[in-house]
Amino acid sequence: MHIIETEFPDFGLTPEQRREAVLGHYYEIPGMDGARGEIWCYTDAYAYPPGATVNLHVSATASRYRLEIVRDGATETPVLSQDGLAAAWQDTPDQCSVIGCGWSVSHAFRIGEDWPSGAYRITLTAESRDGNAITCHHVFIVRPLAGRKPGRILQVAATGTWTAYNTWGGSNHYQGITGPGRNQYAPMVSTERPFCRGFAVLPENAPRVPLEIYTPPAAPPRYPHMEWAYANGYSKKYASAGWASYDSHFFRWAERAGYAVDLASQHELHFTPEILDGYDCVVFVGHDEYWTWEMRDAVDAYVENGGRAARFAGNFMWQTRLEDDGKKQVCYKYRARAEDPVYQSEDKRRTSGCWEAEETGRPAARTFGLNALRGLYVGWGGCAPRGVRGFPVYRPEHWAFAGTGIYYGDLLGADGHAFGYEVDGLDYVIRGGLPEPTEDSGAPEGLEILALGMSSLKEESADIPVDDQFLSDADAKFVAETLVGNQSDEAVNRIKRGAGMIVNFPRGRGEVFHAGSCEWVAALKRGDAMVERVTSNVLDRYLSR
Repeated sequence: MHIIETEFPDFGLTPEQRREAVLGHYYEIPGMDGARGEIWCYTDAYAYPPGATVNLHVSATASRYRLEIVRDGATETPVLSQDGLAAAWQDTPDQCSVIGCGWSVSHAFRIGEDWPSGAYRITLTAESRDGNAITCHHVFIVRPLAGRKPGRILQVAATGTWTAYNTWGGSNHYQGITGPGRNQYAPMVSTERPFCRGFAVLPENAPRVPLEIYTPPAAPPRYPHMEWAYANGYSKKYASAGWASYDSHFFRWAERAGYAVDLASQHELHFTPEILDGYDCVVFVGHDEYWTWEMRDAVDAYVENGGRAARFAGNFMWQTRLEDDGKKQVCYKYRARAEDPVYQSEDKRRTSGCWEAEETGRPAARTFGLNALRGLYVGWGGCAPRGVRGFPVYRPEHWAFAGTGIYYGDLLGADGHAFGYEVDGLDYVIRGGLPEPTEDSGAPEGLEILALGMSSLKEESADIPVDDQFLSDADAKFVAETLVGNQSDEAVNRIKRGAGMIVNFPRGRGEVFHAGSCEWVAALKRGDAMVERVTSNVLDRYLSR
């Protein structure tokens, strides 16, 4: 049973520092550690096949460093260790988040032909100017070779979301140092930079986004994950994306549970979609928000041709474009209609806004059955902070719930806090005590809603000042503009209430199961028995066990 605390954690911050932790823009940049010194690195790609050469780009105040690489699976398996590698400080452009760091290659190593597919964590260690150790971490993927893989799962890491949230260098798709006032988010971001702290590795006690306390009555919203990040020198986005917070938990759990799992990045879906063809089951997990048109094409074709897609993830929202052979990701988001040049073109479908936008013409539910605009926030800030921590179940007789002993009205995943912080849903009605998608919801034919819980697109309280809120009503206004056509109070009131759902539907010769929550993987990490059983039921069915 997951214990719910009744007091906010204290990380030693003053009220002013707590406010800066939530509303401020702090990030990692070269030279930030001053006289102590520092070391940073990135690889020339997110994923490589066995036998490939990895180019490592390093910038350091030290002249020598140690390289260690482990495979981060059910157990940590060391695969490479090298001492005394040469390093040097490399100049970094001001807008490195947008154009890339441009560092020269410092070291290259070859991936062994026998290295299993998976995530490989890099640790660089050097001596600081004061004689202590300085370190940095990175992660890369060894992807599988093409070919039939009976009995194996392919997990696709949410690298589009990693790219969107990475704050290293000052800019991402949320905040930034771009624009005339150096205060705008970047519609283009580069993969050629280090990951911010917390994306590759995290201490066990790092808070997750959903609140783990019962918020006292009339208390202003608090955001412990950002307070912890500020107090400990981590990126404020560590809990929103990355291998450490999301993708790793499913991968480790699946291997420990006896499943054979391979790993690929979303770039493979875009550039080499045939990688899916060898698998009976493909899995997407965690916070999985940013996709290209081509990535969706790959999954749609895979399922239509008989593949099974299991998505234990939330927030399927934004269309991106990849440029420069995938090294740059474009997403204008809220500014798409005003600034994206594609929106001014004859074919507007590739405009880098949300999937539900009229010009895109490709609602998210066509691929995974759900969309972010009818779901979104729960369990943090002022969005249902005391809401349910699991999925209320409506159809307990469904095959996915076999062996759980669950009943109509029970909460699935409450012990492991599986519901939050961003969820996906549909517009729905209740008939005879059972939810059904509305006719205009965009739900695929044959979709069943198995479970659903309440969510919100807007922080609101009669007792809490707007100035104390992080999310406020900006997203609600954007969704109202997209779905209703204007941002009036009436339009916002129509769309501000959402739901997170579990759905299942057939498509072509294949099938899709979607538990629309970022935090499903957190329940696996915490050993929630019901969530583990449902996950196994889905995987076993899709692997034809």
